[in-house]
Amino acid sequence: MSRHLDDRVVVVTGASSGIGRACARRFAAAGATLVLLARRENALETLATECRGRGAQVLVTPLDVTDADAMADAARQAVARFGRIDVWVNNAGVNLFGPVEESPAPLWHQVVQTNLFGTYHGIRAVLPWFRDQGHGTLINVSSVAGWVPAPQQSAYVASKHAVRALSDCTRQEVRDVPGIAVCTVVAGPVDTPLLRNAANWTGRRVVPPTRPRDADQVAQAVGRLIRRPRREVYVGAGARLGVLAARLLPARTERASARTVPRTHFAHEAVDHTGGNVRCPEPPGARVTGGRQPALAHGSGRGAR
Repeated sequence: MSRHLDDRVVVVTGASSGIGRACARRFAAAGATLVLLARRENALETLATECRGRGAQVLVTPLDVTDADAMADAARQAVARFGRIDVWVNNAGVNLFGPVEESPAPLWHQVVQTNLFGTYHGIRAVLPWFRDQGHGTLINVSSVAGWVPAPQQSAYVASKHAVRALSDCTRQEVRDVPGIAVCTVVAGPVDTPLLRNAANWTGRRVVPPTRPRDADQVAQAVGRLIRRPRREVYVGAGARLGVLAARLLPARTERASARTVPRTHFAHEAVDHTGGNVRCPEPPGARVTGGRQPALAHGSGRGAR
Protein backbone atom coordinates (compact mmCIF):
# COMPACT_ATOMS: atom_id res chain seq x y z
CA MET A 1 0.00 0.00 0.00
CA SER A 2 1.31 3.46 -0.89
CA ARG A 3 2.28 5.85 1.90
CA HIS A 4 0.12 8.64 0.49
CA LEU A 5 -0.94 9.82 3.95
CA ASP A 6 2.59 10.36 5.28
CA ASP A 7 2.62 13.23 7.79
CA ARG A 8 -1.19 13.63 7.76
CA VAL A 9 -2.77 13.89 11.22
CA VAL A 10 -6.13 12.14 11.06
CA VAL A 11 -8.80 12.04 13.79
CA VAL A 12 -11.39 9.23 13.61
CA THR A 13 -14.46 9.04 15.84
CA GLY A 14 -16.14 5.71 16.47
CA ALA A 15 -12.74 4.11 15.89
CA SER A 16 -13.21 1.06 18.10
CA SER A 17 -15.13 -1.02 15.55
CA GLY A 18 -16.65 -1.18 12.10
CA ILE A 19 -15.87 1.54 9.57
CA GLY A 20 -13.83 3.57 12.06
CA ARG A 21 -11.59 0.62 12.86
CA ALA A 22 -11.18 -0.15 9.14
CA CYS A 23 -10.23 3.48 8.51
CA ALA A 24 -7.62 3.44 11.27
CA ARG A 25 -5.99 0.28 9.95
CA ARG A 26 -5.91 1.53 6.37
CA PHE A 27 -4.66 5.00 7.29
CA ALA A 28 -1.93 3.59 9.55
CA ALA A 29 -0.62 1.49 6.67
CA ALA A 30 -0.70 4.58 4.45
CA GLY A 31 1.52 6.54 6.85
CA ALA A 32 -0.97 8.69 8.74
CA THR A 33 -0.62 9.86 12.33
CA LEU A 34 -3.81 8.83 14.12
CA VAL A 35 -6.01 10.20 16.88
CA LEU A 36 -8.56 7.52 17.81
CA LEU A 37 -11.79 8.44 19.61
CA ALA A 38 -14.45 6.07 20.98
CA ARG A 39 -16.08 5.05 24.25
CA ARG A 40 -14.15 1.82 24.89
CA GLU A 41 -10.58 2.43 26.00
CA ASN A 42 -9.55 -1.24 25.84
CA ALA A 43 -10.75 -1.57 22.26
CA LEU A 44 -8.92 1.61 21.29
CA GLU A 45 -5.69 0.47 22.94
CA THR A 46 -5.82 -2.84 21.09
CA LEU A 47 -6.34 -1.01 17.82
CA ALA A 48 -3.58 1.48 18.66
CA THR A 49 -1.12 -1.36 19.20
CA GLU A 50 -2.02 -2.77 15.79
CA CYS A 51 -1.65 0.62 14.10
CA ARG A 52 1.69 1.28 15.78
CA GLY A 53 2.80 -2.07 14.44
CA ARG A 54 2.10 -0.66 10.98
CA GLY A 55 4.35 2.31 11.71
CA ALA A 56 1.82 4.91 12.81
CA GLN A 57 2.02 7.33 15.69
CA VAL A 58 -1.23 7.04 17.66
CA LEU A 59 -3.02 9.04 20.34
CA VAL A 60 -5.90 7.27 22.08
CA THR A 61 -8.63 9.43 23.61
CA PRO A 62 -11.57 7.57 25.16
CA LEU A 63 -14.72 9.72 25.15
CA ASP A 64 -18.37 9.88 24.25
CA VAL A 65 -19.01 12.03 21.18
CA THR A 66 -22.15 13.40 22.83
CA ASP A 67 -19.86 15.27 25.27
CA ALA A 68 -19.05 18.55 23.51
CA ASP A 69 -16.36 19.55 26.02
CA ALA A 70 -14.61 16.19 25.68
CA MET A 71 -14.59 16.51 21.90
CA ALA A 72 -13.14 20.01 22.05
CA ASP A 73 -10.50 18.78 24.48
CA ALA A 74 -9.64 15.89 22.15
CA ALA A 75 -8.94 18.38 19.36
CA ARG A 76 -6.73 20.40 21.70
CA GLN A 77 -4.84 17.25 22.73
CA ALA A 78 -4.29 16.30 19.10
CA VAL A 79 -2.84 19.71 18.23
CA ALA A 80 -0.72 19.78 21.40
CA ARG A 81 0.72 16.36 20.57
CA PHE A 82 1.12 16.55 16.80
CA GLY A 83 1.00 20.27 15.97
CA ARG A 84 -2.12 20.26 13.79
CA ILE A 85 -5.12 18.29 12.52
CA ASP A 86 -5.28 17.65 8.79
CA VAL A 87 -8.35 15.40 8.62
CA TRP A 88 -11.31 14.83 10.94
CA VAL A 89 -13.61 11.86 10.24
CA ASN A 90 -16.99 11.95 12.02
CA ASN A 91 -17.99 8.30 11.94
CA ALA A 92 -19.43 7.33 15.34
CA GLY A 93 -22.95 5.95 15.12
CA VAL A 94 -25.55 3.73 16.78
CA ASN A 95 -28.92 2.37 15.66
CA LEU A 96 -32.39 1.63 17.04
CA PHE A 97 -35.03 -0.59 15.46
CA GLY A 98 -38.62 -0.02 16.51
CA PRO A 99 -41.86 1.81 15.69
CA VAL A 100 -41.90 5.55 16.30
CA GLU A 101 -44.75 5.32 18.81
CA GLU A 102 -43.31 2.37 20.74
CA SER A 103 -39.56 2.93 20.90
CA PRO A 104 -38.46 4.39 24.26
CA ALA A 105 -37.94 8.12 23.90
CA PRO A 106 -34.57 8.06 25.76
CA LEU A 107 -33.18 5.55 23.24
CA TRP A 108 -34.55 7.53 20.28
CA HIS A 109 -33.02 10.71 21.67
CA GLN A 110 -29.70 8.98 22.28
CA VAL A 111 -29.40 7.77 18.68
CA VAL A 112 -29.82 11.35 17.49
CA GLN A 113 -27.44 12.61 20.18
CA THR A 114 -24.72 10.20 19.04
CA ASN A 115 -25.17 10.31 15.28
CA LEU A 116 -26.09 13.96 14.77
CA PHE A 117 -24.88 15.83 17.82
CA GLY A 118 -21.70 13.73 17.87
CA THR A 119 -21.02 14.95 14.33
CA TYR A 120 -21.90 18.51 15.31
CA HIS A 121 -19.54 18.38 18.29
CA GLY A 122 -16.77 17.09 16.04
CA ILE A 123 -17.31 19.93 13.58
CA ARG A 124 -17.29 22.55 16.34
CA ALA A 125 -14.16 21.01 17.85
CA VAL A 126 -12.05 20.98 14.70
CA LEU A 127 -13.18 23.98 12.61
CA PRO A 128 -11.34 26.59 14.71
CA TRP A 129 -8.11 24.68 14.16
CA PHE A 130 -8.79 24.31 10.44
CA ARG A 131 -9.45 28.04 10.18
CA ASP A 132 -6.28 28.87 12.09
CA GLN A 133 -4.25 26.57 9.81
CA GLY A 134 -6.03 27.68 6.66
CA HIS A 135 -6.70 24.09 5.61
CA GLY A 136 -8.28 20.81 6.64
CA THR A 137 -10.58 18.07 5.40
CA LEU A 138 -13.79 17.30 7.30
CA ILE A 139 -15.43 13.97 6.39
CA ASN A 140 -18.88 13.12 7.76
CA VAL A 141 -20.13 9.55 7.37
CA SER A 142 -23.82 9.49 6.51
CA SER A 143 -25.68 6.61 4.82
CA VAL A 144 -28.05 5.79 2.01
CA ALA A 145 -30.53 6.08 4.88
CA GLY A 146 -29.73 9.79 4.73
CA TRP A 147 -31.61 9.80 1.42
CA VAL A 148 -33.98 6.82 1.52
CA PRO A 149 -36.44 6.42 4.45
CA ALA A 150 -36.84 3.07 6.16
CA PRO A 151 -39.59 1.96 8.56
CA GLN A 152 -38.58 0.87 12.08
CA GLN A 153 -35.39 2.98 11.94
CA SER A 154 -36.76 6.50 12.30
CA ALA A 155 -34.09 7.77 14.70
CA TYR A 156 -31.23 6.46 12.56
CA VAL A 157 -32.74 7.70 9.30
CA ALA A 158 -33.58 11.12 10.73
CA SER A 159 -30.06 11.50 12.12
CA LYS A 160 -28.40 10.49 8.85
CA HIS A 161 -30.58 12.90 6.88
CA ALA A 162 -29.52 15.57 9.36
CA VAL A 163 -25.82 14.70 9.04
CA ARG A 164 -26.07 15.34 5.29
CA ALA A 165 -27.81 18.66 5.89
CA LEU A 166 -25.26 19.67 8.52
CA SER A 167 -22.44 18.88 6.09
CA ASP A 168 -24.07 21.04 3.42
CA CYS A 169 -24.55 23.98 5.79
CA THR A 170 -21.01 23.71 7.11
CA ARG A 171 -19.63 23.64 3.57
CA GLN A 172 -21.41 26.91 2.85
CA GLU A 173 -20.01 28.51 5.99
CA VAL A 174 -16.35 27.70 5.28
CA ARG A 175 -16.31 29.08 1.74
CA ASP A 176 -14.23 31.97 3.07
CA VAL A 177 -11.35 29.51 3.68
CA PRO A 178 -10.65 27.76 0.35
CA GLY A 179 -8.34 25.27 2.02
CA ILE A 180 -11.15 23.67 4.04
CA ALA A 181 -13.07 20.83 2.39
CA VAL A 182 -16.30 19.32 3.74
CA CYS A 183 -17.20 15.88 2.42
CA THR A 184 -20.08 13.46 3.00
CA VAL A 185 -19.87 9.69 2.62
CA VAL A 186 -23.09 7.90 1.59
CA ALA A 187 -22.77 4.13 1.98
CA GLY A 188 -25.26 1.35 1.44
CA PRO A 189 -25.48 -1.60 3.87
CA VAL A 190 -22.07 -2.35 5.37
CA ASP A 191 -20.94 -5.48 7.22
CA THR A 192 -20.08 -4.00 10.65
CA PRO A 193 -21.18 -4.68 14.26
CA LEU A 194 -23.65 -1.75 14.04
CA LEU A 195 -26.74 -3.89 13.50
CA ARG A 196 -25.67 -6.67 15.83
CA ASN A 197 -25.21 -4.13 18.64
CA ALA A 198 -28.31 -2.06 17.83
CA ALA A 199 -31.19 -1.43 20.17
CA ASN A 200 -34.21 -3.45 19.09
CA TRP A 201 -37.79 -2.66 20.07
CA THR A 202 -39.51 -4.53 17.23
CA GLY A 203 -39.90 -7.85 19.04
CA ARG A 204 -38.38 -9.57 15.98
CA ARG A 205 -34.85 -10.63 15.16
CA VAL A 206 -33.05 -8.30 12.76
CA VAL A 207 -31.87 -9.96 9.55
CA PRO A 208 -28.51 -8.85 8.13
CA PRO A 209 -28.32 -7.51 4.58
CA THR A 210 -27.68 -10.24 2.04
CA ARG A 211 -24.83 -8.56 0.18
CA PRO A 212 -23.36 -5.85 2.41
CA ARG A 213 -20.26 -3.88 1.53
CA ASP A 214 -17.04 -4.56 3.40
CA ALA A 215 -16.17 -1.82 5.87
CA ASP A 216 -12.78 -1.53 4.18
CA GLN A 217 -14.51 -0.38 1.00
CA VAL A 218 -15.90 2.56 2.94
CA ALA A 219 -12.44 3.17 4.41
CA GLN A 220 -11.03 3.20 0.88
CA ALA A 221 -13.60 5.82 -0.10
CA VAL A 222 -12.66 7.95 2.90
CA GLY A 223 -8.99 7.60 1.96
CA ARG A 224 -9.74 8.80 -1.56
CA LEU A 225 -11.52 11.84 -0.13
CA ILE A 226 -8.40 12.69 1.88
CA ARG A 227 -6.37 12.67 -1.32
CA ARG A 228 -9.03 14.35 -3.43
CA PRO A 229 -11.91 15.93 -1.49
CA ARG A 230 -15.36 15.84 -3.07
CA ARG A 231 -18.72 17.13 -1.91
CA GLU A 232 -20.46 13.74 -1.62
CA VAL A 233 -19.40 10.21 -2.52
CA TYR A 234 -21.39 6.99 -2.74
CA VAL A 235 -20.04 3.61 -1.71
CA GLY A 236 -21.58 0.83 -3.76
CA ALA A 237 -23.85 0.84 -6.79
CA GLY A 238 -26.84 0.22 -4.51
CA ALA A 239 -26.21 3.46 -2.66
CA ARG A 240 -26.01 5.45 -5.88
CA LEU A 241 -29.18 3.85 -7.26
CA GLY A 242 -31.01 4.39 -3.96
CA VAL A 243 -30.12 8.07 -3.92
CA LEU A 244 -31.10 8.47 -7.58
CA ALA A 245 -34.47 6.81 -6.93
CA ALA A 246 -35.11 8.97 -3.87
CA ARG A 247 -34.34 12.11 -5.88
CA LEU A 248 -36.37 11.26 -8.98
CA LEU A 249 -39.20 9.15 -7.57
CA PRO A 250 -39.49 9.99 -3.87
CA ALA A 251 -43.06 8.76 -3.32
CA ARG A 252 -42.50 5.50 -5.17
CA THR A 253 -39.22 4.92 -3.34
CA GLU A 254 -40.93 5.54 -0.01
CA ARG A 255 -43.70 3.04 -0.80
CA ALA A 256 -41.23 0.42 -2.00
CA SER A 257 -39.17 0.75 1.17
CA ALA A 258 -42.29 0.50 3.33
CA ARG A 259 -43.20 -2.79 1.64
CA THR A 260 -39.80 -4.47 1.42
CA VAL A 261 -38.01 -3.53 4.66
CA PRO A 262 -40.37 -5.30 7.08
CA ARG A 263 -40.26 -8.41 4.92
CA THR A 264 -36.51 -8.56 4.28
CA HIS A 265 -35.00 -7.05 7.44
CA PHE A 266 -36.88 -8.85 10.21
CA ALA A 267 -37.29 -12.56 10.88
CA HIS A 268 -40.44 -14.10 12.36
CA GLU A 269 -38.42 -15.24 15.35
CA ALA A 270 -39.38 -13.25 18.44
CA VAL A 271 -36.73 -11.63 20.63
CA ASP A 272 -36.68 -9.57 23.81
CA HIS A 273 -36.43 -5.80 23.69
CA THR A 274 -32.89 -4.56 24.16
CA GLY A 275 -31.14 -1.22 24.44
CA GLY A 276 -28.07 -2.63 22.68
CA ASN A 277 -25.06 -0.34 22.77
CA VAL A 278 -27.04 2.87 22.30
CA ARG A 279 -26.54 4.23 25.81
CA CYS A 280 -23.67 2.05 27.05
CA PRO A 281 -20.90 0.39 25.03
CA GLU A 282 -20.97 -3.40 25.00
CA PRO A 283 -17.92 -5.67 25.24
CA PRO A 284 -18.59 -7.44 21.90
CA GLY A 285 -18.12 -5.70 18.59
CA ALA A 286 -14.54 -4.37 18.86
CA ARG A 287 -13.87 -5.49 15.33
CA VAL A 288 -14.39 -4.37 11.76
CA THR A 289 -16.84 -6.97 10.53
CA GLY A 290 -20.30 -7.82 11.76
CA GLY A 291 -19.70 -11.36 10.55
CA ARG A 292 -22.93 -11.40 8.54
CA GLN A 293 -24.30 -13.40 11.45
CA PRO A 294 -28.01 -14.26 11.50
CA ALA A 295 -28.56 -13.10 15.09
CA LEU A 296 -27.73 -9.43 14.86
CA ALA A 297 -30.01 -7.75 17.36
CA HIS A 298 -29.83 -9.48 20.72
CA GLY A 299 -32.75 -11.32 22.24
CA SER A 300 -33.70 -14.53 23.93
CA GLY A 301 -36.20 -15.75 21.38
CA ARG A 302 -38.82 -16.23 24.03
CA GLY A 303 -41.70 -16.75 21.56
CA ALA A 304 -44.47 -14.56 20.22
CA ARG A 305 -45.98 -11.97 22.51
